[in-house]
Amino acid sequence: MAAMDLFGRRWALRILWELRAGPLGARALLARCEGLSSSVLYQRLRELASSGIIAPSADGYELTRLGTALRDALRPLDEWAITWAREQEHNDQEPTET
Repeated sequence: MAAMDLFGRRWALRILWELRAGPLGARALLARCEGLSSSVLYQRLRELASSGIIAPSADGYELTRLGTALRDALRPLDEWAITWAREQEHNDQEPTET
């Protein structure tokens, strides 16, 4: 349950998502996460780093081995979300009967 508590915190999964392709600095993360305050960003970065999911690097922050495994585990959820979004879009476009 500790993992769900961590990932359920606002912005945690978004930060991990943004780090999926490689390291990013704090400014880049703030730019990619519109509405994220710097204080919350640094709090989440500390939490994710203390959990061993990300680590500071010369280029900012990056996924660790555990973070990369998490990214790979989340891929099926991402694929499901894409399918779900398409279904929602399709349903919104269907005419309703009156």
